[in-house]
Amino acid sequence: MRPSADERSSELADRLAAVRARIAAACAAAGRDQSELTLIAVTKTYPASDVLALASLGVTDFGENRDQEAAPKAGEVAAAFAAAGMAAPPVTDATADVAAGKPVTWHFIGQLQTNKCASVARYAHVVHSVDRLRLIGALGQAARRAGRVIECLVEVSLDGDPARGGAVAQDVPALAEALTAEEGLVLGGVMAVAPLGMPPADAFARLRVSAAAVREVRPEATVISAGMSGDLEAAVEAGATHLRIGTALLGDRGPRVG
Repeated sequence: MRPSADERSSELADRLAAVRARIAAACAAAGRDQSELTLIAVTKTYPASDVLALASLGVTDFGENRDQEAAPKAGEVAAAFAAAGMAAPPVTDATADVAAGKPVTWHFIGQLQTNKCASVARYAHVVHSVDRLRLIGALGQAARRAGRVIECLVEVSLDGDPARGGAVAQDVPALAEALTAEEGLVLGGVMAVAPLGMPPADAFARLRVSAAAVREVRPEATVISAGMSGDLEAAVEAGATHLRIGTALLGDRGPRVG
């Protein structure tokens, strides 16, 4: 039995408070300012109503893994904002301040196939999973056709396993260069998932090396997307700027959408 809307909103508020407390404690331990961190609520498998509830609590950034789910959800959320008389998010400035009239920022964080680029380019403000040259060309073309500018992060493989996605460290600079040359895309930084079996601190130390390589290409590309529900403290300690939080914020995954 699903909780009522009020019950769910109360649950999300409690979970959000707990996550924010963890982030505050991690920042204090690392000697960092909380303003340096962006919380991305990973809402895969959860309905648009949860996005709207979290937005009402001050969350501005949302992450999705699958275009088949994300595209209709983004449309539903946009319609709800429009019905409420709120301005739609800007679609032509990937570097616009979230506080400047952008009610929701969509982050596409899953593996992206080239045949999905046209759809993703219609709603995503940031794509975290750029890991090959062919994808850069397809996404850039889709962004230009949609009249969009999309911020892109180079996904880094921290263990070299091709099944996980991500570029190996030696390929990161070339991808960064290609992103800077692709009209419609903006190089924003790097993203990675700490592999199972590797201590998060070690994994994120490797990511920092790739982050520095990307900044050699574009000094403004300072985003480090790292850290999830189980390892956010290690990510904060290692200098992450964006935390992708799902389970701790929304609960255990289940077949909730639909």
